[in-house]
Amino acid sequence: MSVFVQVSDPHFGTERPEVVAALQRLITTMAPDLVILSGDVTQRATREQFAAARRFVDAYARPTLVVPGNHDVPLVNLVARALNPFGRYRDVFGDDLEPVHESADALVIGINTVRPARHKNGEVSDRQIARVCERLRAARDEQLRIVVTHQPVHVIREKDIANLLINHEAAIKAWAAAGADLVLGGHIHLPYVRPLNTEARQLASELWSVQAGTATSTRIREGISNSVHVIRHDAASDRAVCLVEQWDYDEGRLAFKAGAMTTIPLERYSLP
Repeated sequence: MSVFVQVSDPHFGTERPEVVAALQRLITTMAPDLVILSGDVTQRATREQFAAARRFVDAYARPTLVVPGNHDVPLVNLVARALNPFGRYRDVFGDDLEPVHESADALVIGINTVRPARHKNGEVSDRQIARVCERLRAARDEQLRIVVTHQPVHVIREKDIANLLINHEAAIKAWAAAGADLVLGGHIHLPYVRPLNTEARQLASELWSVQAGTATSTRIREGISNSVHVIRHDAASDRAVCLVEQWDYDEGRLAFKAGAMTTIPLERYSLP
């Protein structure tokens, strides 16, 4: 059984200390194979905020794949934004802005969708799409195949359409054909799991969008609690499904508790 915890949009600088502590306890207890941090690690990309994020990651001491979010580049320091937008991010999380994690039964591919000149709007280029496809096609059949972006490839509210990842339809079509199973994202602080293979799209294979809420920030929206996702996949017993669990912060218990669970069939119809 492989276990992954998706932590998104912690926005260090606006974090709730009691929620950070609860999340550290959850991750330490669960001991996942990988923590996936899908962007907006900080609120304003300051050294202090990145240092707080680093302390958080070091405290639970588990392998972690991190991709940047739009808040992880300077906002008001225009010189740094233009000349070295990921400088402070690299100082803390390393030079690889598109990390990959591979194990016997999982392949997780991170993509940098941040475009500093666009402020908050993310984009995935044709070159990035093709590079991800190449890696997906080399995956083994038993591997759960996850692509990680920051901005969403699918939204469920009309007001979030402006937040969609630019070039997302091309990415969805190509990644489905190459055998991806899940696309993880954040950015809009709204947790949900939805199938991307619709009558309108007619994808070559099944593909699911897994959108996370804000893990630890005070910037919760519409009364939705802080939350994370836990993804489970057992290649040995039933490699044809994975489970996505939403874990919500309980204000009374000061702890995360299991909530909605989605069983996802891993159906790949016709891979090139």
